[in-house]
Amino acid sequence: MCASHPAEQWMLCPQCDLMTHLPAVQPGQKARCPRCHTTLLTRWRDTRKRSTGYTLAALFMLLLANLFPFISMHVAGLSSQITLWRIPEVMINEDYASLATLFLLLVQGVPALCMLTILLLVNRVGLPLGWKRVMTRVLFHLKTWGMAEIFLVGVLVSFVKLMAYGDIGLGSSFFPWCLFCLLQLRAFMCIDKRLLWQEVAPLPALPAVPVAGVSGLSQQMRSCRCCAAVLPAQQIVCPRCHTRGAARRRHSLQWTLSLLLTSLMLYIPANLLPIMVTQALGSKITSTIMAGVVLLWGEGSYPVALVIFIASIMVPSLKMLAIAWLCWDAAGYGRRDSEKMQLIYEVVEFVGRWSMTDVFVIAILSALVRMGQLMSIYPAIGALLFALVVILTMIASMTFDSRLTWDRERSAHKNGKELKLAGE
Repeated sequence: MCASHPAEQWMLCPQCDLMTHLPAVQPGQKARCPRCHTTLLTRWRDTRKRSTGYTLAALFMLLLANLFPFISMHVAGLSSQITLWRIPEVMINEDYASLATLFLLLVQGVPALCMLTILLLVNRVGLPLGWKRVMTRVLFHLKTWGMAEIFLVGVLVSFVKLMAYGDIGLGSSFFPWCLFCLLQLRAFMCIDKRLLWQEVAPLPALPAVPVAGVSGLSQQMRSCRCCAAVLPAQQIVCPRCHTRGAARRRHSLQWTLSLLLTSLMLYIPANLLPIMVTQALGSKITSTIMAGVVLLWGEGSYPVALVIFIASIMVPSLKMLAIAWLCWDAAGYGRRDSEKMQLIYEVVEFVGRWSMTDVFVIAILSALVRMGQLMSIYPAIGALLFALVVILTMIASMTFDSRLTWDRERSAHKNGKELKLAGE
């Protein structure tokens, strides 16, 4: 162990594995990796107060959003209104409990759980150490799966679709939901993973004298993917968070390609089978994803048609191609342009979840448009298949180890390049 080099001053970049010496980061500043520019550390002014305030406000807005009507619709003297709880109820009644479960978990359950977890951890509630470890691990794993803001985009897209059929009104809970989306995003921004873990448990001592500007793998060190502790490369269990790991994710490319192939097999029927059934005046009309885009375009709703086309057709297709390209490059067949591959990986991670927009649009339409023989909308099997495609591609990007793209890079930063400091 190396006691002369404090562990708090050193960090292995989670994206490119570069050993970096952390400077004194003042409130309002952040430290970035000099090689891949990943944010390593963020200091906020009054972090505890900010995160607590945003979290409490977000939970209060979530409560208000579930108490009152969300959207209403008036067509030919008939009216319909829904609350957020009505949406999964309708899908369960139509034998789509799987979609209802996804809605409850991704739109409400995960964001609410994350807010409660932040509130407990930031305010140092007297919980057993084991519970704190589990809660912190769960928090950063679930962060990606909260889709409250994506559901809000789906609501806005639904408005444009429904305006062709009748008058749309905003319920009392719509604006609290908008505020909840903003506040929960802001609460996450004020939380730094490294600092939060520091309050749960101290960092273990460095296993050896670190060398800045050199990859951890070449120094026989690895970074814990959960709490960012620097450990010996051969150590399997992190003594800080008790997470099992290795210097590189085991069978990363195999898992990624397997999930990618499975999502591709589901993506074809998801585009061919109907995702929505519209019953109007006794006749049933089925529509696929592309048919919905064509219909919106024909009605003159060009922006909405583009949103659906980009989110439901272009993004999933390009994401699968990008993941395959990343695996190809990491396997040693690319041009060793690690910076470009890192940018592609970050884009894939960011945009993949937004493909759930079309699934949420169907959920809203199915719950709101319930007017008997005049007009009713139901989800179809294509919606479930498409949701599975989005989830599988998200998991595929998570199983891919981005450090593999940097392992072939030479230690180009042996000159001790300093970390960049940026304003808040």
